[in-house]
Amino acid sequence: MLPRQMQRLGRDWIVHWNSSQVFSWNSPFSSCLRWAGQYPWASFPLPVPVDFPANWRLPPFFGPWRQFQNSNWQLDNFTKNCCFHLSNSNMKSEGEEPSTKKRRLSGQHDTSTPEEETSSSNQKEVLCLSVAQNEENHTNKRGAIQRHWEYFCQHSRTMKIFENKATDQSNRESEAKFDFTVMSYNILSQNLLEDNSHLYKHCRQPLLIWTYRFPNILQEIKQLDADVLCLQEVQEDHYRTEIKSSLESLGYHCEYKMRTGRKPDGCAICFKTSKFSLILSSPVEFFRHDIPLLDRDNVGLVLLLQPRFHCKTNAAICIANTHLLYNPRRGDIKLTQLAMLLAEIASVACQKDGTFCPIIICGDFNSVPGSPLYRFIKEGKLNYEGLAIGKVSGQEQFPRGQRILSIPIWPKKLGISQNCVYEVKQQQKEENAGEKMTEAKLDNTEEIVIASEKLSSKLQHHFKLSSVYSHYFPETGMPEVTTCHSRSAVTVDYIFFSAANDDIAAQPGAEDSFNGGLKLLGRLALLTEQDLWTVNGLPNENNSSDHLPLLAEFRLVERIITGVILCVENKARSLVMVITNQLN
Repeated sequence: MLPRQMQRLGRDWIVHWNSSQVFSWNSPFSSCLRWAGQYPWASFPLPVPVDFPANWRLPPFFGPWRQFQNSNWQLDNFTKNCCFHLSNSNMKSEGEEPSTKKRRLSGQHDTSTPEEETSSSNQKEVLCLSVAQNEENHTNKRGAIQRHWEYFCQHSRTMKIFENKATDQSNRESEAKFDFTVMSYNILSQNLLEDNSHLYKHCRQPLLIWTYRFPNILQEIKQLDADVLCLQEVQEDHYRTEIKSSLESLGYHCEYKMRTGRKPDGCAICFKTSKFSLILSSPVEFFRHDIPLLDRDNVGLVLLLQPRFHCKTNAAICIANTHLLYNPRRGDIKLTQLAMLLAEIASVACQKDGTFCPIIICGDFNSVPGSPLYRFIKEGKLNYEGLAIGKVSGQEQFPRGQRILSIPIWPKKLGISQNCVYEVKQQQKEENAGEKMTEAKLDNTEEIVIASEKLSSKLQHHFKLSSVYSHYFPETGMPEVTTCHSRSAVTVDYIFFSAANDDIAAQPGAEDSFNGGLKLLGRLALLTEQDLWTVNGLPNENNSSDHLPLLAEFRLVERIITGVILCVENKARSLVMVITNQLN
């Protein structure tokens, strides 16, 4: 066991060392000291040896030397670190055991497994996932996070160079290809950082100043060089004075939607004008003054972009970006905000021929992999009958919000159906209430169907979406992490996309509602919590947000489809009219 003085430090304490308080030897020594217990771990910085001052002594938190000497410490592989840290993101209060240990002792497991969360294992076998380890020169600053690209073999950049041009020429008549990259990045609003300073106790204060943070964030954006940026927590004054102009100088066009309440941040989508032109920009406000449920000021942004390449039909890509409510106990609000975003996407992405154009949805969803909200996005359906309001996002292992979701979740006057599309405005009912159903107009019949549908506890959407990331490392089963601060290290950021028909990630039925689709060519690998604590978590000296940027490379595959199924509900009236005319 650690000495009592160290146990009292807790998981949120961090101790920085100066030159007079560093363990040193008379020769280089590439090792560190680690507590032999399962968790948490702690490491010392061991720089180039320096001489001990005459009055050197152990810092007071170690207690008597005999206690420290008798503690169970051991040598381990050295990892460069700038501080001494006790890390446990799942520990909720003093004296509580790590949740991972609790599950191991009680025999409990997470509600989902890596196999259930994703089709990563199948993708690995079929697509032969190739990891290009550190293909760039290691010119990063000391202590920087090292991330690598993961390529799918049949679409890797290396193989694209050696593509069979003859084969490509023969396929050009039926398939046009357009490659591009998309980044999703929560850049951490300075206002939110200062309002939630308890999340950043592990950071040195100079690293949290905006004038230090912004150059780092801009450098990350330059280095990753994405064609489309989906940014969250973009503070309005910083966007107006610095961010927009800096991104425009890099060749981006920027669209921005600020939150509707007092919080001065919002979402931005920026795209390179050399790759895309803007067709439509549609902001989404989740606040409704006439609906008590929707009293939060979160927003979304939906863009319809035109790729700059020539093909036989008009190609378009729908890009959506959002930051859903954080509160783990308000799953009803989260699901309603998501339904509003999906309804706007369905409206923007529905093409003239009745198909949906390829869709990419980015953002901070404040929900973990395997949660009901996550499953709804990926599976396209959710039966929420009897579901506790605090379990929707899966953010808390022992949720405090035990109230059951109401049926329906949102009121009718929101104008969004259980299929997450905008309801068509209904015509006035016939004045004669006693008129027979067979003589009633088709519109009234549809209204009755929709009204009965709203009493159901089943949510649906019409998009066949896949996740860019697997959420677990297949070799170890360790979870990937997109955010890491003093209180937690989890995945809450995602890039979802509509997969091409022949993509391994495509789901059954995708070809029925999408004109072409997207193939995932590669992604920037994520890290584990332990990886991040080797550089003192987030933010740190080189990474100035408490989130990691997500980055994926796609190929747009556009096909000329002779038979399509029209967008459900949005085109239902037109389809019925055509059938009726043919019968007559």
